[in-house]
Amino acid sequence: MAAGGPLGVRHAGLKALSSLRMEKAYRDYGHDIDNTDSVLEAGLGFAVALDKPGGFIGRDAVLAQKTAGPLTRRLVQVLLTDPEPLMFHAEVVSRSGRPTGYIRAASYGFTLGGAVGLAMVDADEPIDQRYLDSGEWTVRIGDAVYPAVTSLRPLYDPSSKRVQM
Repeated sequence: MAAGGPLGVRHAGLKALSSLRMEKAYRDYGHDIDNTDSVLEAGLGFAVALDKPGGFIGRDAVLAQKTAGPLTRRLVQVLLTDPEPLMFHAEVVSRSGRPTGYIRAASYGFTLGGAVGLAMVDADEPIDQRYLDSGEWTVRIGDAVYPAVTSLRPLYDPSSKRVQM
């Protein structure tokens, strides 16, 4: 702590870390993703080397999914545009009035200014940023429905410039 003091290092609690990971869309295995999600659907395709000598367990399945064409099931980041409501877990996410998935994990994103979470969504068409941008996204919390924005990339620091500082 003494060495980090001049750099602004300070203690952070578990809730702060949860909020920060949600803003950056960092996945937590067993909470946001599990063994029913493929590495591509989870947005972690960058972490596997399909050309690795000797391969790896599951390589053929990942390759088959990749060659099958665009994904119709993906983990996306969801941010409520209203700063007041909170999301916790299992809130229904809809695109243009049609339920498409649910929030797997969420927290309040202090840097983003609203509740932010990760949701697995399913569609009858490829899910890319164009698909996300062309729909009207909402999240049902209790008996109210709130507008939201969605993204495949982290809404906070999408190019990881701050992480590389």
